[in-house]
Amino acid sequence: MILGIEWNMTSQLIDGWSTPNLYGLLFVSGLIIGFYVMKRIFKAEGIPEEWLDKLLIYIVVATIVGARLGHVFFYDWHIYRENPIDIFKVWEGGLASHGGAIAILIALIIYSKVVTKRSVWWILDRIVAPIAIAACFIRLGNLVNHEIIGNPTDMPWGFMFMHESIDNLVEVNGEMVHVYRHPAQLYEALAYLLSFFILLRLYWKTNLKEKTGFLFGLFLVFIFGWRFIIEFVKVGQAERDAGLIINTGQWLSIPFVLAGIIIMLLAWGKRLNTKK
Repeated sequence: MILGIEWNMTSQLIDGWSTPNLYGLLFVSGLIIGFYVMKRIFKAEGIPEEWLDKLLIYIVVATIVGARLGHVFFYDWHIYRENPIDIFKVWEGGLASHGGAIAILIALIIYSKVVTKRSVWWILDRIVAPIAIAACFIRLGNLVNHEIIGNPTDMPWGFMFMHESIDNLVEVNGEMVHVYRHPAQLYEALAYLLSFFILLRLYWKTNLKEKTGFLFGLFLVFIFGWRFIIEFVKVGQAERDAGLIINTGQWLSIPFVLAGIIIMLLAWGKRLNTKK
């Protein structure tokens, strides 16, 4: 007898209505928690509260726009180039964390020049823990949406995703059988939650924030390192991923991990340019 969980939870909050939904609620909840963590950091450092209000706008816009465009161009451009108007249909799903990360970085560079007049490394070191907890909630949203599923598994914690768009039948010894899959979304959510607590503790309980850029570099290694590892048990998000040893998500994660290691080494030696 195979142990497992039949996951038939729906994202609908109102029966028969696609919106509002639980995915959106989790998405917003992650942003709210991140906002209050950032508010505490700003208050402890005596930073003007209006800086925080503007930061929220920059982050929300960059997250949505960047993650959407990342999905469009990194994974499904062959589909969207035929129907470009579908790019704006965010409610149909399709967000990519790598695109969101790039857009957030660009937004924070602009934010630093326009609002804080400080080095971008200053805000990057302080935003990493809030972003990690937001990423955790977004992956929980993917779980209730039955998307970004894992490969088949016989582990007792495997999930059988019951959404009508998921094909749970695979051929085993010439017979089509139902399968349980790795709950890859849950793996990532837990990894990001762990990263959140570690980064937050390092900020409050150590002097690592004085090594400007170090916490940001560690964040890149944590988040995209976890992503690279978990991709081994995930179904590839792009059609070209079938049969590849290293899939699209992993190739996109490698530069972030390498950048994180380099930034950490430079920050440890205090060789980063911290001028605005």
